[in-house]
Amino acid sequence: MVISMWKNILQATKERILQQRRMSVYSQAHGYEEELLKKKLQQFAGGSINLTKEDNGIAILTLNNPKIMNAFTGTMMLELQERVTELENWKDGKGLIIYGAGNTFCSGSDLNVVKAISNSQDGMNMCMFMQNTLTRLMRLPLITVALVQGKAIGGGAELTTACDYRLMTPGSEIRFVHKLMGLVPGWGGGARLVQIVGSRAALQLLTGATRVDPERALHLGLSEETLSSSDEAGALEEARTWLSQYTEGPASVIRAAKEMVAVGRELLLEAALRTEKDIFGTLWGGPANLQALARRPKHK
Repeated sequence: MVISMWKNILQATKERILQQRRMSVYSQAHGYEEELLKKKLQQFAGGSINLTKEDNGIAILTLNNPKIMNAFTGTMMLELQERVTELENWKDGKGLIIYGAGNTFCSGSDLNVVKAISNSQDGMNMCMFMQNTLTRLMRLPLITVALVQGKAIGGGAELTTACDYRLMTPGSEIRFVHKLMGLVPGWGGGARLVQIVGSRAALQLLTGATRVDPERALHLGLSEETLSSSDEAGALEEARTWLSQYTEGPASVIRAAKEMVAVGRELLLEAALRTEKDIFGTLWGGPANLQALARRPKHK
C-alpha cells in the first residue's frame, strides 16, 4: 500500500513538472493572440527546422535556410515550436545540439517577415510567441548546446542564449545587432544575456552592437570552448564529444539535474521577460526601426 501510494505521488509530481515545463510565459490575459499570429506566419514559407534523435540520447536540431544565413521565416518559427514540443515528449533524451546549415548559425528574422508584421500588435505577438518557444526550449530536461559557426546575429544571437552552453568555431561571431535596427532584443535574449555575462557586459554588447569573437566570448563566459574544426561535419562531431562528457549515465539522472538547475535559474526570469517584451513593444514599428528597415541593412 505504501509503495502504491509512493508511485501515485511520484506520477503526480512528474505530471506537475511536465505541465510547468510547458507552461507559457504569455496567454490571452496578456493580449497574446497566438492563433492569429500563426495564420500570418504561415504566409511566409521557406527553410525548415530539422530534428534528428540519436540512440545515445543526443538530438541534433538544424536551422536549415542557408540561402539567407538561416534567417527565420514564418514557417520556421512555427516549426521550431513544433520541434520543441516533440523534444518535450522525448522521454529518453539527454542532450541537444543546435546548429545552422551551410556553416553559419542564424541571422535572426527574415526581413520579409519583419516588414509584413511591422505594426505594434503583430510585433508584440511575434515577440511573445518566440519568447514562449525559447523559454520552453530553455526548460527542456536536456543539456542544450548552441554550436556557433559563422555568424549568430540578431535573433540568432538571442537563440544561443536559450541554450545551456555555447561552443564556437574559429572565425565565428555572436553579435546583438538590434540597436542598428532601432530595436532591443525581443525573443528573451536581453534578459538571458544578463544572466549569462552579467549586467555590465550585457549592456556593452547591446549598446555597442559588438562583434564577439571566440576569444572574447570565452573571456565573458558567453562560450565554453573554441573548437578546432571549422568545417560543419568536424565541428558537429567535436560538439557531440564535448556534450557526451555531461550526458553519460542514466537519462533520469541527467534530466533531473537539468530540471533542478532550470527551476533555480527561472525564479525571476518571467518578470524580466515581460519587462523585455514591454520595452521591445515601444520600439517595434517605431521611427528608428522603420528607417532601419527602409535601408535594408546587411550585417556583415
